[in-house]
Amino acid sequence: MISTGKFISLEGSEGCGKTTQLALLVEWLKGKNIAPTCLREPGGTPLGEIIRNLLKHDLSGHGMTSETELLLFAASRAELVRKTIRPALAAGNWVISDRFFDSTTVYQGAARGLDPLAVQAITDFVVGTTRPNLTVVFDLPSDEAQRRMSSRPLPANASDRMEMEPVEFYEQVRQAYLQLAEREPERVKIIDARGCREDVFGRFKKEICHAFPRLLA
Repeated sequence: MISTGKFISLEGSEGCGKTTQLALLVEWLKGKNIAPTCLREPGGTPLGEIIRNLLKHDLSGHGMTSETELLLFAASRAELVRKTIRPALAAGNWVISDRFFDSTTVYQGAARGLDPLAVQAITDFVVGTTRPNLTVVFDLPSDEAQRRMSSRPLPANASDRMEMEPVEFYEQVRQAYLQLAEREPERVKIIDARGCREDVFGRFKKEICHAFPRLLA
């Protein structure tokens, strides 16, 4: 078992397919004798899952202010970092998270229009030095992402507040991710999310191998 812990976060706007790609990555890593700790944001801890439901599904969360949204995401993340991510990395495990602090940077700091300096200060307080070795952003044109979301089968009463924004909101999110990659090219990599999941995973896998060549040879 490879014991060198690495932290990978997956990002992108709604409908980009990152959750599917995470599952494919996990299966591929298991074939290389790496059993990663898989997380999702918000969530990943008992308290975090309660916050997730409030942020995404509970009717009482609809209409919350952007500031409230920011702080709820931060609270869930604080639990996740201290109770799951740091212990896993300290044990030498790989950690793969479906979203991390970059989602807050682009969703609340850019698309919601909150003060980016305030958002950054809260993020720094919550995560400290716990930051991904690699962040992969799955980039998809906003109109195609909307089509994917509208075609997904959902159970009754499964409305997701974060998937109910106008297309202009998701275009702001997309552009903010692209700008983030320009600011931090060593950590943040853009993957073209168009095409079938196998083609996207091929591009994704190449990026992972490039980032960790000695561990995945």
